[in-house]
Amino acid sequence: MMKKISLSALALIACCFVLQAQTTEELKATKAAKEAQLAPLEVQLAELTGKVGALKAEVADLTEKITPYPRWDVGALGNLGLNFSGFNNWYSKGTPNTQAVTIGLSANGFANLQQKKYFWRNGTNLTLGWLKFDNKDSDEDADTLQVAADAFNITSLFGYKLSEKIALSTLGEYRTSMLDDKLNNPGYLDLGAGATWTPVTDLVVVVHPLNYNFVFSDSEGFDYQSSLGCKVVADYKLQITKGIAWKSNLSSFFSYEGSDLHNWTWVNGFTTAYKGIGIGLDLGLRSNKQEALAAGKTDNPLQTYYLIGLSYAIGSK
Repeated sequence: MMKKISLSALALIACCFVLQAQTTEELKATKAAKEAQLAPLEVQLAELTGKVGALKAEVADLTEKITPYPRWDVGALGNLGLNFSGFNNWYSKGTPNTQAVTIGLSANGFANLQQKKYFWRNGTNLTLGWLKFDNKDSDEDADTLQVAADAFNITSLFGYKLSEKIALSTLGEYRTSMLDDKLNNPGYLDLGAGATWTPVTDLVVVVHPLNYNFVFSDSEGFDYQSSLGCKVVADYKLQITKGIAWKSNLSSFFSYEGSDLHNWTWVNGFTTAYKGIGIGLDLGLRSNKQEALAAGKTDNPLQTYYLIGLSYAIGSK
């Protein structure tokens, strides 16, 4: 009886090996057949990809030829944030009787000119914000709105094209605050020359190794210093998806006279828009050792601001 069981088990194992071998051979044959079908399709795909690329290049070339000069690209974007709150006898918080108001706005515009041999790019950005917090149970609160954000920037870049992507260029950039007697106190004016690289339509990189950073100030407590250095600017905009756009600008100065005179500002704007109206987020970062020292800081903390609110965009060609 045991012999019969052993023989049956061996026969079953043998059948399994035979079936597995047949299945593997069938899978290999199917794979070979699919590969044979795929090979000519890959060749056709490569040919079509090449034709599509060539046609796109031809369309771009024709568009370039039929678009007249001068080519102006003009637009503006505004962002407004409002927040009002009031509490009366709300004892679950430490100050039960309060009113608070937050107002913020930002606006930026651009006017860019393209000619066959040169370009001229102009842009401006203004960000302002006010805050008021009134504790009704205290007489020590300020009665007026306090400045919470304050930044103004205007740039003008001219370039003579050596090629479609490289140009000799000159740049003028002015930065300051506008409120609380801070207009031009301090104010920064960069004037310089070098080269501009535009690898794609919406990315502009400026490198000016010959740049003078003028610093203006009426402050009696700190002596701001002007210096010679290198100016690096990068400006980029991207349509992330339909209705969602990102615009970024980095402006930096590296002094040849020491790191204490370096400064940079990076501003990012995100907008969601339907027919020009949507939600906007502005985020600004800055590092400026001279401003930190003038404010009594021994280190150089990162300066930041953000603004969230309704946005409205205006654009024209």
